[in-house]
Amino acid sequence: MNKADRLRDLEKEIAADKSLPLQGANLVFGEGNINCAVLFIGEAPGAKEDELKRPFVGRSGQLLDKNLEKIGWKRADVYITNIVKRRPPENRDPSPKEIAAYKPYLTKQIKIIQPKIIVTLGRFSMNYFLPEGKISRDQGKIFSAGGLPAYGGAKGDQGGSSFGGEEYLLMPMFHPAAAMRGTRVMKEFEKTFRRLPKLVRKAAELPKK
Repeated sequence: MNKADRLRDLEKEIAADKSLPLQGANLVFGEGNINCAVLFIGEAPGAKEDELKRPFVGRSGQLLDKNLEKIGWKRADVYITNIVKRRPPENRDPSPKEIAAYKPYLTKQIKIIQPKIIVTLGRFSMNYFLPEGKISRDQGKIFSAGGLPAYGGAKGDQGGSSFGGEEYLLMPMFHPAAAMRGTRVMKEFEKTFRRLPKLVRKAAELPKK
């Protein structure tokens, strides 16, 4: 079974799982290049995302698209999803219970896509990989999936981490919504975004398992 078929089956599996919370909202599975180098993971869909059943299509998505264009990429070059696949009421933060319920499905999604780089947008998706992470401290740093610094982190540690048989790197970023709330965070967001092409080149050097 190819990657596209496996993702379609996973989406059907999530839709059929009535034990998942937020059943009153639409399922927003994810979209983009399934053979991407970079996978973006946000926290949960908002109102526009729920309406269109697509991730990051509101104001946050417009900022994401704008910064992709600035580095010469297109939205179709990457894959975008969220840790929680349905919108919490009133756009509130996803609860720990909701995150825990959807986590296994995100894990399966990552294993199917096997990106070289995972960019987490905001603290909730960052904490999936780095439970003790703090977005203000760790955004823009490069980690392995096991939480170890990589490429500019701890001296001597230049490796990635294994997920689904492939090596990959993790870079937390501020959520676009947070960037729109202040000039300082916006500058950090844009600065970190500009590092992505170089990180892709580094990730290409990681060995396959």
